Amino acid sequence: MRVSESSENYLETILILSKKLPVVRSVDISNELGFKKSSVSVAMKNLKEKHYITVTDAGFIYLTEDGNKIAQTIYERHEFISKWLVSLGVDESTATEDACRIEHVISPESFEAIKKYVKM
Repeated sequence: MRVSESSENYLETILILSKKLPVVRSVDISNELGFKKSSVSVAMKNLKEKHYITVTDAGFIYLTEDGNKIAQTIYERHEFISKWLVSLGVDESTATEDACRIEHVISPESFEAIKKYVKM
């Protein structure tokens, strides 16, 4: 099943926040992405229905195994592509923005080929 770019961004954000915070809440995601709490709430409901996250009664958000797999994939692509672009001389800010777009559209086959070729 194909996951939307928006869902991938939310899952990646939950992963990143979980590395920095003891627990992740909707308000943390809202603050990180600069989105309204209501928008984040709708997105979390959608991710929960698709079994990508679980939400405790206290509002703590955790990635499920499937959600974590997607988040890790997107995060790896983002990190690799942004570092690669910087190594090619692209400004860090531009590299980060471009990586954020590329990470969602590149096929697994192309990404693996680039990784093998670049050997970073």
